Parts: sequence; structure tokens; C-alpha cells
Amino acid sequence: MKRVQVKICGVTNIDDAKTCAEFGADMIGLNFFRQSPRYVKPKIARKIIEAVPREVCAVGVFVEPSLVKVRRILAIADLHCLQLHGNVPAEMCRKLTEEFRVIRALRTHSRFQPKDARLFSGCDVLIDAHHPELHGGTGQTSDWSAARATLPFTRFLILSGGLNANNVAEAIAAVAPHAVDVCSGVESAPGVKDHRAIEKFITAVRA
Repeated sequence: MKRVQVKICGVTNIDDAKTCAEFGADMIGLNFFRQSPRYVKPKIARKIIEAVPREVCAVGVFVEPSLVKVRRILAIADLHCLQLHGNVPAEMCRKLTEEFRVIRALRTHSRFQPKDARLFSGCDVLIDAHHPELHGGTGQTSDWSAARATLPFTRFLILSGGLNANNVAEAIAAVAPHAVDVCSGVESAPGVKDHRAIEKFITAVRA
């Protein structure tokens, strides 16, 4: 079995970012959705990115942005990977894949179909829990069976939604994702990471 990668999302400061890197995180997520309590200004995001090793992939997280906004923010932050939530057209995703690594977030609501991932063939796919108002970081668990069924339709699957050190091993066994994504499961408050929880989470994934 290939090594499962770890993404820590909602990183808001240099200290937390360095901790993620030190414990072996493969990716960190920087949130550019202004309504989120984990929002980071692009110039601050750049300083965070500069503080971690280059092998740690920094991901800019967006909710229903315009192409102009994405390109502007990624240029300021010096980012080459982004994650898209909400109602984002497949054509916009396709255009962005010509310039960047794109992660398309899909939520396991009642209308979700695993084959929907085929619309974003040039993207990695993140499966998250559905919430009627929030776009991620809810602590709710996604539908693992739906996530597993999505595997044949995507090149790289990231499992998200309600993961923590206590359930991530079970989630990996059930879904066999390429990567797992955690946000609220390693926080003491929204946007404030619990360093011990990060260590425990990554240790559980590696075990």
C-alpha cells in the first residue's frame, strides 16, 4: 500500500505551519474565504509558505471565486496549488489545471454521485461532508462508502470531513484514499492548531 499523504487545513500562522512540517505533513491549507474564521490574507500566507520546507505543498483554499481573484491571490501568495469549494464550473477548473494543481472539493450530500468526479478529470478530488451553510471545517464526517466509490473516477482522492486521531486509521482502511485532510480535528479553536493533536493525527496515519 502506498504511503497515505496528510493535509492539515486551516493553517493561519507560521508557528502552526512549522509544526505541521516538523511532524511530517505533506500539505497545508491556507484559507482565502473571507467569511471563514480561518481566513488568511494573501501576504501573510506568503510569509507562512516561506517559513516551511519547499517539499510541503501549500494549498490555497477558495469558495466560488472568480478566475481573476484566484490568479491574483495565488500570485501574491506565490502558490501553485488550489482547492475549490462550492458551485465551481468544470470549465473553470479545466482552465486552472493548465496553470496550477487543482483540488476539487465535492460534498457527500443526498444528491452526490461518485461518477460526478469524472467532470473534473484534470483535478485531484477531495471528498468532504455536506453542511447546508459551511464549506469545510465543520467537524462532520463524510460518507466513507461514497468516498470509496469515487476512487475509480479520480486520479488522486483526498478524504476529509470529521477526521481525527481516533478515527483516521479506520477511515483509511474503509476508503483507501491517497491522502487525508484534517482541520477542526487538530484545533483548540477555529484557526488555532493543537500541536499535540497534529502529532497524534499524523502518527495515527503513519501507523
